[in-house]
Amino acid sequence: MEKKTVIETKKLVKCYMVGEVVTRALDSVSIRITEGEFVAIDGKSGSGKSTLLHLLSLLDKPTEGGVFVYNEDTSHFSREQRVAIRLSTFGYVFQDYALIPELTALENVILPHFMLTGKFDDCTKHGTELLEQVGLGNRLHNRPSQLSGGEQQRVAIARALVNSPHVLFADEPTANLDSDTSENILSIIMELHAQGLTVLMVTHEAEYARRAGRIVTLADGQVVE
Repeated sequence: MEKKTVIETKKLVKCYMVGEVVTRALDSVSIRITEGEFVAIDGKSGSGKSTLLHLLSLLDKPTEGGVFVYNEDTSHFSREQRVAIRLSTFGYVFQDYALIPELTALENVILPHFMLTGKFDDCTKHGTELLEQVGLGNRLHNRPSQLSGGEQQRVAIARALVNSPHVLFADEPTANLDSDTSENILSIIMELHAQGLTVLMVTHEAEYARRAGRIVTLADGQVVE
């Protein structure tokens, strides 16, 4: 049986204005991501990796072309529709962790659930379990400034999972970490994939890209795999 298509792009183009010069960050990119895949997006700095991830995850809009989520064209989605998909269907792990400094680890984790449902109480237990799952059961009430880089990234992973997403997007999740901590973070991501989660990971580390089931390589904004 053919696997279900989760995300597909058709001739995706993204342009930016730099002064009076138009920079084409992505040039006619067409890819298809199926349910349960672990796809690494690699390429040199400036090749368009993060730009592509931001478009796939609906954090940004293309200049031309379309992004389809479960075969539905998102081109004409309202801001509210895009936010709803991001909260209910996608989870995000960023290079710089993107934690809110005033909130504790637990509060950071359950915030997306509150944004989706308007309720905090029914997610505290789940958020605690997720932090325990990534080895931070003793750090529930610590703020980001009281956590190491690796601990902050594990909080970010727990936050990404709080709404039981279908797809995990990881943008250079090990870039700011030492090698041992990077291995720990990658092991967590690989275990989540083994449990059935679809994963899209941007990385500049060839060794980490090879752990994925498929590699999409970008050069000058185009797919060269």
